[in-house]
Amino acid sequence: MLNVIGLSFSIGATFGVAIIWFYFKSKREQIYKAKHSADQILKKAKINAEREKKDSLTNLKSEIYKKRSEFELEVKKERIEQQRLRHKMHKKEDLLEHREVMLDEIRKELQQKERWISKKLDNLSADEIKLKKVYDDLVAKLEKLSGIKHDEAKRILFESLEKEVELENQKWLSKVEEEFKIKAKEKSLDILITAMQRYMSEQVTLHSSSIIHLPSEDMKGRIIGKEGRNIKALEMSTGMEFVIGDTPEIITISGFNPIRREIAKRALNILIQDGRINPTRIEDVVSKCEEELESSIEEVGQQAVLEFGFRGVHPEIVKLLGSLHFRTSFAQNNLIHSKEVAYFARMIAAEFGLDQNLAARCGLLHDIGKAVSAEVEGPHALVGADLAKKYGEDPIVINAIASHHEEVPAKNIYGLITHIADSISASRPGARRETLATYIKRLEQLEEIANSFEGVKKAYALQAGREIRVIIDECELDDEKATMLARDIAKEIEKEVSFPGQIKVNVIREKRIIEYAK
Repeated sequence: MLNVIGLSFSIGATFGVAIIWFYFKSKREQIYKAKHSADQILKKAKINAEREKKDSLTNLKSEIYKKRSEFELEVKKERIEQQRLRHKMHKKEDLLEHREVMLDEIRKELQQKERWISKKLDNLSADEIKLKKVYDDLVAKLEKLSGIKHDEAKRILFESLEKEVELENQKWLSKVEEEFKIKAKEKSLDILITAMQRYMSEQVTLHSSSIIHLPSEDMKGRIIGKEGRNIKALEMSTGMEFVIGDTPEIITISGFNPIRREIAKRALNILIQDGRINPTRIEDVVSKCEEELESSIEEVGQQAVLEFGFRGVHPEIVKLLGSLHFRTSFAQNNLIHSKEVAYFARMIAAEFGLDQNLAARCGLLHDIGKAVSAEVEGPHALVGADLAKKYGEDPIVINAIASHHEEVPAKNIYGLITHIADSISASRPGARRETLATYIKRLEQLEEIANSFEGVKKAYALQAGREIRVIIDECELDDEKATMLARDIAKEIEKEVSFPGQIKVNVIREKRIIEYAK
């Protein structure tokens, strides 16, 4: 039993020793591997350090070389610049030396001329003394021979010369004045004709219409609405009168304010296209059209200002210009008319060598008062001048606006140019349309003037009032009196009738003898 235990103990001790030996052996191997790995890492680190050191040295050398090259280049540039400046200074020094030499030469020449002039002055003084002595001797001899003192003879001579010069001067002034009038008339006609020929525009300008065409006759009932509530809402919102007559598929908008009339037209067209017509919808559409029209007015006004390149125009003036686009006078669009006047004024000013932009500004703003004619009473020229003054326009522009219809006198030439340009634009053929009543009244007035002269049998206004044909009594008036009659009728028409262009007075005197053969 004891042997078995001892044997077991011996075997256990042997295994324990073996296990410990294997443990220490594995630890030794691990330590050896760790040491070997550390040596490898250290070796690699040294190699990397050496490589990085070499790379750093290489980069440092490259950077040093680069900096040295840049420094040498800067030094070279600086040296070249210094050489250039030194060369420039040498040239300036040479130039100054040359100018100094020239100044010395000029100074010497001036000194010589000064001595020569002094000598000449001395000689002139001596000659003047001699001439005075000779003059005194001649005066004494003349006084002795004529028996008249020197002062008395001078007075008589001056009076005679004064009368002769005054007469010649008066003749010369009359001749110059007559020539000036002829040349001024020719020049003014040439300027006006040139300005009119240079401007191209439509024969008849655009004008607003207050007639709305309906897609069908049934639309009238929808516009009127139940118990007329739609038409009442339209009239209340727009301030216009909507006339629905017997003419099929047509509604007429009536009112004095063209802006409100344009809003009514736009609103009604939108309602007709949309098909929904009721009081609430009408108010919304009218409000929207008011906003759109206000925006359109500003845009149109801004385009007019940009077209002429004006600066510093007040925003309210721009709006007033834009509103002129929706107003007409004798079917002539006010904004187009204002642009025409601006172009004509600019061309006339160019012929006279004046400020073209200032003249064009006077022309463009001359009818600005018409933009508020529905709200402000008074002549549009004076109203426009007040508006221009309120919004900071130039006094020259203000006076041109106020004087273009002669309510106030023109204080400068720009007022006269504006008045002339306005007349050209209004009177050119096709610019304006007259009402039938005005047209008939002018024809009757022409015939009445011609019939008021003695010896006139009949008078006919022809060619839309451009000619008045007068048939006279051949027994009462001869050829000379017929000529005088034509001149008198023309003068009377000029005095009594307002008309654009010219009217031809055609006086006919003939004698007819009729006999019948039976």
